[in-house]
Amino acid sequence: MSGDDVRLAVLIDADNTTSKLVPEMLEELAGYGTVTVKRAYGDWGNPHLQRWRQVMLDHAIAPRQQFAYTVGKNATDSALIIDAMDLLYSGAVDGFALVSSDSDFTPLATRLRESGKRVIGVGRRTTPNAFVQACERFLFLEVLAESGEGRPEAASEPPRASVDETVPEPPAETEKAQPPRSLHSVLTKALNRLDTDAEDWASLGALGNHLSRTDASFDARTYGFAKLSDLVKAQHFLETKTVGGANGGGSLWVRLKGRRSEPAATEPATKKAAAKRTGTKKTSAKKAPSEPPAKTAKKAAKKTAKKA
Repeated sequence: MSGDDVRLAVLIDADNTTSKLVPEMLEELAGYGTVTVKRAYGDWGNPHLQRWRQVMLDHAIAPRQQFAYTVGKNATDSALIIDAMDLLYSGAVDGFALVSSDSDFTPLATRLRESGKRVIGVGRRTTPNAFVQACERFLFLEVLAESGEGRPEAASEPPRASVDETVPEPPAETEKAQPPRSLHSVLTKALNRLDTDAEDWASLGALGNHLSRTDASFDARTYGFAKLSDLVKAQHFLETKTVGGANGGGSLWVRLKGRRSEPAATEPATKKAAAKRTGTKKTSAKKAPSEPPAKTAKKAAKKTAKKA
């Protein structure tokens, strides 16, 4: 199924998400499929959700009202989960985008993936790792914020508030933002596990797929690069080459530096070793053959006669 054929349901936990980055978020999710369901959940009487009103109107997001039944309890999570399960059993969508930084959605993400659905998470860097890894792909709001600053229309927009300024921290979440993993370690492990050709070259597409499968939150933009191809080209411990295609295009291939010596350098040494082995066999062949047993018996008889 191609990306255009994948129907996505975007379910937003407005209590734990900023409204400022909704345009960037929807633009990013459009690369994973066609968004057919857009819903935002929250208690819209809460003052800190007032900014959502215009955003939902501009982007045709259906609001789902959920009152807080008791103080200190978030009823929004339950409403979102119930709707997600209804959509799952209706068969109306092929994947889900769960927009929240709340680890309470970890079981939901796991259940949806067990049913064969794509699950894309969107949240802050402080999102607990359990929820991040439960998703097939996880997009950090901070990365989307940095990407949005480069858009041409962003120059005419008022300054954006940071993610931390616009999204209240859930009281139950205490995890700190994890720093990005070492690129050297991540890429080296990935290339060591990939199927490569005889000279240890791996295609960029295979590398990207492996990184996404092993780390749902891996994103080249986290390291300051727009694309994975730009990232690998900038690494001193990697070497790349472009292989031309039949249609005039080219595909990028990558491998670790120093992984395999050049064939031309090893060929002379191989020939010398082969010649040495051949010379040894010839020398052994030149040795005089041992005398036949009959001649040896006659010599022994003559020596015995002389002694007598």
